[in-house]
Amino acid sequence: MNWLLVVAGGMIGTPLRYLTDRAVQRHHASAFPWGTLVVNVSGSLVLGVLTGALLTGAASENLLLFAGTGICGAYTTYSTFSYETLRLAERGERTAAFANVALSLTAALGAAVLGLGLARAVWGG
Repeated sequence: MNWLLVVAGGMIGTPLRYLTDRAVQRHHASAFPWGTLVVNVSGSLVLGVLTGALLTGAASENLLLFAGTGICGAYTTYSTFSYETLRLAERGERTAAFANVALSLTAALGAAVLGLGLARAVWGG
């Protein structure tokens, strides 16, 4: 049963990532991977909220499997982040590659911490 929750969530998260990435990239003419940055940061925020909800007893393990592992797991993308960073470096855009790494890691981690804090503020704990 658990794997079905993850698969069902993944079926939502994967097209959601694609559509979000395309929508964000459409507004930027640069080669910087803004779409991937947005999905990774927003997915980290949602996962932080879900984790906080679970820790405070406001969410179930099944919800975390469906929305956290399934949707957020498919929505966010470490492999695309790695690929796009490598492509920037290969094209000689090392400053942009470094900025992508620094911005992605700090913003995604910060978003997860923010989400956890929001969940605790809403549901206690």
